[in-house]
Amino acid sequence: MKSMVIGGIILIIALLAGTYFAAGDAFNGDDYINSLTMLGAVAIITITVFVALKYVNQMKNDTASGELAEEKWDGIGEYKNPIPTGWGLAFIGTILWMFWYFTVGYPINGFSQIGQWNEETLEYNAKFEKKWENPSEETLKAMGQSLFLVQCAPCHGVDGEGIAGKAQDLTKRMSKDQIVHVIKNGSNYLASSYPGGMPPMMLTEEAEINQVAEYIANGFKGEQPASYAVCAGCHGADGEGMPFVAPNIRAYDDALVMAVLKDGKKGNIGSMPSFSGRLNETQEKALASYIRSLGE
Repeated sequence: MKSMVIGGIILIIALLAGTYFAAGDAFNGDDYINSLTMLGAVAIITITVFVALKYVNQMKNDTASGELAEEKWDGIGEYKNPIPTGWGLAFIGTILWMFWYFTVGYPINGFSQIGQWNEETLEYNAKFEKKWENPSEETLKAMGQSLFLVQCAPCHGVDGEGIAGKAQDLTKRMSKDQIVHVIKNGSNYLASSYPGGMPPMMLTEEAEINQVAEYIANGFKGEQPASYAVCAGCHGADGEGMPFVAPNIRAYDDALVMAVLKDGKKGNIGSMPSFSGRLNETQEKALASYIRSLGE
């Protein structure tokens, strides 16, 4: 036992020396919180080592004793021994220390660097929102360009042309292939903004589908085909959509861009994940403004 105690003392000294070597510079100065931390480290290391030595010694030398309980599991019974006194005192002491720490040692309403950082961040965000509450179109476009280069360009390319078909070409609203795909398969991926979705259309003749697709992809130029009336019921005769019914299929308006950012999108060339929560409303409008400028 004597050799175990000596070994334990040596271990405690070694652990404390290692702790001080790793973080000793934090304990210099007048910050009593760091001193409390070091004191806690000393207490934890000392208690842990000696408790471990105590039970190692018991396992080597003690024998089970006491009154057996009546209950048995697979022939194995338990003794009705009380919990170790030291364990019980340590448990109660930990609870008392917790209350002391939160009320006196480190009050929860005391100064906190994290709390200060959060307050300053909220204050800055409030100033930012007020400053850009009503930005001009030119300001939105400039802000949107920087957002686009960070958030969108990795997939759509810095020019917005979709990196050779890997993503949507944002320099034009829709391609003929996309329109044909939506007519035949429907689209229900903007549920929060357009809850009705779009089922596969009533257009079944390939000639009518191609006529409508070419008309929309060409920017609604030329003579409007009669079969477009099926689309106009939701998207409007001018293709500018209806709130909560159908999106704008003529241009990237604010409502459409914000809906795609919130819900993501799935089309004929793949899926775009949701960007919900990444941008505030002003940033989303700025991104929409810049995307519209790509086709100008």
